[in-house]
Amino acid sequence: MAPNRPARRLALLALAALAIAGSAAAGSAPYRLLKGDWQQGSLLIAETTPGATVEFDGRRLSVSPEGLFVIGLDRDAKSPATLSIRLPEAAGPLAERQAVAKRSWDVQPLNGIPGKYVDPPPDVQARIAAEQKIINAARARDTAIADFATPFVWPATGRISGIFGSQRVLNGKPKSPHYGVDVAVPVGTPLVAPAGGIVSLAEPDLYFTGGTLFIDHGHGLQSVLVHLSRLDVKVGDRVEQGQQVGLSGATGRVTGPHLHWGLYWFGERVDAQAHTGPMPP
Repeated sequence: MAPNRPARRLALLALAALAIAGSAAAGSAPYRLLKGDWQQGSLLIAETTPGATVEFDGRRLSVSPEGLFVIGLDRDAKSPATLSIRLPEAAGPLAERQAVAKRSWDVQPLNGIPGKYVDPPPDVQARIAAEQKIINAARARDTAIADFATPFVWPATGRISGIFGSQRVLNGKPKSPHYGVDVAVPVGTPLVAPAGGIVSLAEPDLYFTGGTLFIDHGHGLQSVLVHLSRLDVKVGDRVEQGQQVGLSGATGRVTGPHLHWGLYWFGERVDAQAHTGPMPP
């Protein structure tokens, strides 16, 4: 599959520059939302005047030379959110408070589950903590590449067997929500990069997720592909959209073979399925 090129984004930016400037002069927010909605789990792709300073809920955001920036709204994002933009040469920032719409999630109570399936055994807690440090370090990346702005493709096609935001309550104890989309595919199915980027984590055997791959798409946005049976890339590799990056599997704590794909914006979990669109036939 041919990668998307920055020229496509540049054409949109050139057409929108006057509209952005006009909005700022009129006193409205000096940015244009290209993709996403102000609701929980959404990924927002936006553009502003090149050289602008952008802050979201107190976090200073990276802005590409073309004026592109990205915001991730977590599954449990609170409302309202505050976006502040200061244009070059402006006397001060223009801020807006945005209402973040709530979404309803599929919560399933399950009782009578043996304890070993509810919590990991004590003898692996140190391993889990060490692996979480590695994951947190990868999530903290904020690179200047702008692959986040390209339309994403599915890393694998098949039946969707798990959706973003769902949660199980085992024996009355709420477990972590499901932060990705599951695609039921056989072990050994080729997996491709949903967008271009740089491999930021490639671990063949993590406790929960088994074969685990992170692809950094820039500005804090990363794809997370887990339960892989084989990794075909290593940390630091540049990958292009549609490039094979590994094979699906059933590694880690799973009940069957599938691909789990998630999108993370720093520590915020966003809905990869909603961002990418319908599964191809």
